Amino acid sequence: QVQLVESGGGLVQPGGSLRLSCAASGTIFRVNAMGWYRQAPGKQREFVARVISGGGTNYADSVKGRFTISRDNAKATVYLQMNSLEPEDTAVYYCKLSALVLGKPYESYYWGQGTQVTVSS
Repeated sequence: QVQLVESGGGLVQPGGSLRLSCAASGTIFRVNAMGWYRQAPGKQREFVARVISGGGTNYADSVKGRFTISRDNAKATVYLQMNSLEPEDTAVYYCKLSALVLGKPYESYYWGQGTQVTVSS
């Protein structure tokens, strides 16, 4: 069984910074990608950023230059450093894992429970 545990959300003023963490545990043979998505009230969940197994990264246009995703392979943990936060960044942030796991010959996907980020003065 695979679990994702997120942390680091909270309330921050516009222009401030937060760092999210997501730690994966379980019988994971290979991590293909880890990433972050977010869902604001009344909106669909949207892609924020991801890092693939080779280290390449992708970002949504709305966060480029402000957010940085990184991964600690030894700890199976992904981080999202968020700088210059704006009220529009307010959302529940979800971690997503794409991996090969014990008992499944195909790529599987897992989601964290979500962590609230609120940007407000």
